[in-house]
Order: sequence, then structure tokens, then C-alpha cells
Amino acid sequence: MSAGRIASRYAKSLIQLAEETNKLDRIVEDVQAFKGLLKDSADFKNFIKSPIIQASKKKSILTEIFGGKFDDLTMKFLTLLAQKQREGYLPEIADEFILQYRTKKKISSAVVTVANSLSDANRKLIKEKIEKSGVAFDTVELEVKTDPSIIGGFILEIGNNIYDASVAHSLDQMKKAFTKNAFQSQL
Repeated sequence: MSAGRIASRYAKSLIQLAEETNKLDRIVEDVQAFKGLLKDSADFKNFIKSPIIQASKKKSILTEIFGGKFDDLTMKFLTLLAQKQREGYLPEIADEFILQYRTKKKISSAVVTVANSLSDANRKLIKEKIEKSGVAFDTVELEVKTDPSIIGGFILEIGNNIYDASVAHSLDQMKKAFTKNAFQSQL
């Protein structure tokens, strides 16, 4: 079975259990914290993915790290995956869980990349424009990234759609147009 199918099934099961026990919001917090640790620590991600470390050892380390911090349901889920030797799929399961949660709650994720930081007023304005545009769900989670190499303007990513209104992109397009220009001086 592919990693995507495994992740999808486990994520769906966790969402159903969380809904049945009225703990969905708490479990989402746990999964986001787990994803944050995976993102911030390459050592932790390697530990989770390692086929060399025994499942019982992983289970005890996961309990040590997250016990008392995560909800009991989240801990039972983590230990179940360790027992079934599926803990290597945890990064994919966490991603799929968040994706299914956002779909269920009709939340779109958008990333805007700008050359300099955005003010809170501009963040709010961009978020409102996206929500009103109809290209996303009514609720949008906006992430702002800065990249001075775009010079100015912005790059907006919503799902698989990218709108590049950066100065760097415009300059690149002009450069391509001039190099392909059929006009040649008669002088």
C-alpha cells in the first residue's frame, strides 16, 4: 500500500475519533505541534523515519517527549502507530490530517511572498481579498514569507495556483520578450 493511502486512512481515522470524543480542536493543536517539531528538528524526523530503531524504543521516546503535553487520544494514536510499526508514516499522516481537517472546516491555506514585511493592515486586506475572490474557501489561513530577491510586488500561492506579480518576474518576462523580439534595427 502506498504511503499516501496509509496516511489518508490513519488521518481519517484520527479525525473521526477526535470528532466522536469532541476533541478535534485539541488534536489539531497536537498535530500542528508535532509537525512543527518535525520541521524544526531534522534529528527528530530522522528518528521517526529510522527503520533501525525498534518500535518499543520509539514508543517510549514519544511518550517521554509528548506525554503530559498532548491529549490522551493523540498519545494513544502515536503509541498505536509505533506498535504497528507505522511510525515512519507520521510525517505524511500529520500532513494529511491537517489537509483533511482544513477541507472539513472549509479553510484554505494561502502563502504570500513579499520583498519586505507586511503591516497587519495589509495582511488583513490581502486575507479579505482572497476570501471575497471565490478562489478559496470562505476562511483563509494566510502565511506571509519575505524574499528580498523578488524586489517588489508579491507572489500569491493558493492550493496549486500561483499568481506571480513580483517585480523580478516582470523583469524576467521583459527580458525574454526582448531576446525573442523580431525587430532588428535597419541601421
